[in-house]
Order: sequence, then C-alpha cells, then structure tokens
Amino acid sequence: MNTLHRSEKSRAKPVRKGLHPKNLHNQGYDFPALVKSHPALAPHVKPNAHGELSIDFADPLAVKTLNAALLNRYYNIVDWDIPEGALCPPIPGRADYIHYMADLFELGLGREQPSIKLLDIGTGANGIYPLLACQIYGWQCVGSDINTQSLENVATIITNNPTLKDRFTLRTQHDKNHIFEGIIQPGEFFDVSVCNPPFHASLDEALKGSQLKLNNLARSRGEQNAKTQSPTLNFGGMGTELWCKGGEQLFLKKLIRESQVYSTQCRWFSSLVSKTDNVKPAKKLIRKLGAVDIREIEMKQGNKITRVLAWTFI
Repeated sequence: MNTLHRSEKSRAKPVRKGLHPKNLHNQGYDFPALVKSHPALAPHVKPNAHGELSIDFADPLAVKTLNAALLNRYYNIVDWDIPEGALCPPIPGRADYIHYMADLFELGLGREQPSIKLLDIGTGANGIYPLLACQIYGWQCVGSDINTQSLENVATIITNNPTLKDRFTLRTQHDKNHIFEGIIQPGEFFDVSVCNPPFHASLDEALKGSQLKLNNLARSRGEQNAKTQSPTLNFGGMGTELWCKGGEQLFLKKLIRESQVYSTQCRWFSSLVSKTDNVKPAKKLIRKLGAVDIREIEMKQGNKITRVLAWTFI
C-alpha cells in the first residue's frame, strides 16, 4: 500500500475540532506543501481576511483543484477530476466516514486489510469513498451508480492510477427503484456499505440549498450583504447526486428496507444522514426490521456536524 504523508504533524496548528484522530487533515491545510505537490493549485491560493493562506471556497474550480491536490499529496492519487457541475466532496469529511467504518471492525492504521470489502452506493463522478478506502486501508471496493457518465469518469480515474485496478471495480444500477438489487451478486458478501444519499426532494430545493451555502460563505468572508448571482450547483450537481423524489427521508427508507433483504450479505450497512429530523424515524425503522446493532456516529468538521447511521442484522 502507498505510504501516506504525515509531515504536517510537526506544524503547530490547532487540531480541527471533531475530526477523527486518524484523519490526516487534523492540522488544517498546508497550502505551500499542497502547491508544491500540485502546482495547478497555486493561482487559487491567496491570503484570506485573517491573513492566512486559503482558497475561495465559493469557486468550484478552486475547490476541485484543492481536492486534486489533497488526493495527490496524501493519498497518492493522480489526475483526479470531475465533470463541471458534479458533486465535489470535502476530502477531510469523507476520510472521516471511512475511518469510522474501520472502527466498526476495530482496525488500526499501518497495515493493509484487503480482505475487507466495501460497497459504495451512488459513488458519483468522484468515487471518493472507494478511493480513500483503497489508499488508507487497502480494502477491496465496489462503486455503484445509476449514472453511466459518472461511472465513466471514475473509470478514467482508475485507469490513471494502475494500483487501483485490482482493488476498485464499478457496477451500473439499471433500475432506479432498487439500491442493492442488481448490485450485490448471489453468494457475494460485503463487510460494509457506505452511502451519501441525495438530500433534496427537487431541483428547486437543491438550487436554494446551494444559494444558502454560497451566502453563508460570503458572510464568513465579511461580505455581510453579499448575494451571489443565479445559484448553481457548485456543491453538487448532477441530478441523482443531489436530489431525488421524496428527498433524503424517502431514500433512507428505501435503503433501510432493502438492506433487510440483503441482511446476510453485508455485515454493516451505513449512510450519511444530513438532516437531524431524519435520524429518529430511520432508527425506528431499522429496529422494526430486526437489526441487532445500530450506531449513530457524529462527525464534526469546523462548525458543520453530520452523522452516520450504521446497522447490522448479523
């Protein structure tokens, strides 16, 4: 497995409140080091209002380039790219999810566990969970998606990184009414499934959510009355990545119900839950369907709190 860099540990930066102890991004972003390993980031790095080096997080290209730099420097992934408008995931938060899933198996860093098999439901155009799981823990990963263009983009990333070829495979979900069916094969067993569900119920709601995030970013930069022009889906974009009929609540219900059907073929099912109101009904349904263990894992990055629900029937 590739060696991960830990050079930033020696820097006297405050630990980011709430990130997993094993997260390589606990010390914040070392922009000079990132620019050195990924020169394309240089034009986007400037001092912010506090005089610290940063990027404009409202600029989709800057965020995408930062991601490519982080994946290159810390996870030895080259030529990571996504189409315009595709979901651009925050790397530290996505790494946290993988570390917390490893905790379910009480796994330590520093050795590969190729026997652990992960399924990513809705891997999108970025393929981020399997990429991180492959590079941090050496797991075997399968990414599924209903969007063939998204899968083609991930296939290109895999081609550009030959060490992933035998670890990360892709599968197309041909039926929008199913999640696991058609993906988990007869006799196949996964140790964990991960998912970042679409959290909006409509395109309009997704656009409003994107506008709100952009306004919050503007305010954080001291632009009190700032309003961005015509909202775009900078924070996620291509249809199924961001919204679906019934939003997160209905998607979770479908995911949980179908997980029971495959209860003997996956040890831990899990999903991000972005809306607090969706946690209680989801846990109630999981219990009703006979899960023997349910974990609610809180993750923090800066002021943002998200949570993962994990459950098992085994």
